[in-house]
Amino acid sequence: MLRPLLADVAKFLRFYSRLPIGDGAHAPLDFARMAPALPIAGAAIGATGAAALAVARICHLPSLVCALVSVAVLVVATGALHEDGLADVADGFGGGATRESKLEILRDSRIGTYGVLALCISVLLRVAALASILERSVTLAALALIFAGALSRVAGLAPMLWLQPARADGLGAKVAAPSRSAWIRACLIAAAIGLAPWLSGASAGQIAVAIIAAFAVAALVAKLAQEEIGGYTGDVLGAAQQLAEIAVLTALSAA
Repeated sequence: MLRPLLADVAKFLRFYSRLPIGDGAHAPLDFARMAPALPIAGAAIGATGAAALAVARICHLPSLVCALVSVAVLVVATGALHEDGLADVADGFGGGATRESKLEILRDSRIGTYGVLALCISVLLRVAALASILERSVTLAALALIFAGALSRVAGLAPMLWLQPARADGLGAKVAAPSRSAWIRACLIAAAIGLAPWLSGASAGQIAVAIIAAFAVAALVAKLAQEEIGGYTGDVLGAAQQLAEIAVLTALSAA
């Protein structure tokens, strides 16, 4: 059972990141079956930021600089995949007047004012929250990144369970939505990864709030997508992931 799981993790890493994980960068994803491997892949991606954070701390850099280095490494590791989704959703939902114009903006590779502002706010919130956690413990901050990487990617799939694809020819329509049972198993695995920051100093309340907040913001993104474009797209999933990651780090930074 371990070998198929590791193979699924590798497929997710090739899709969600630019990490050098073998061949088959465009291997098809079967979320209906593979969903339980996603939090493990997300944790691995989060670990790249955690490693950068640890190195920056060893170099005695200030907490804000360490956090910024870590977030920058995460962006590079993922090729800004989710950030691109967040920016497109902000531009599309903020600048489009009709459903058709919103979908057209989502397809546009150019970035507008709403997208720029969304990215700036996203980076600032993640850096500030991570720096706050780092002031308490470098171990806790590193594990918070791993937990956020796992939980946010599971939460990012939530719109697929609740909505239909907004268009028939988009990336979101080309992959099968996870079955509810597979998604629940993925949620449980992500929650189990949350035991690591709990054992390193986060309270049970912070972990619980982080989990609730991650899925709450994913639900809000799904509701907004339904109202704006009548379903989800790949960009909507990316936006849900980004906001869920922010929610997790913010919850763990709370006093």
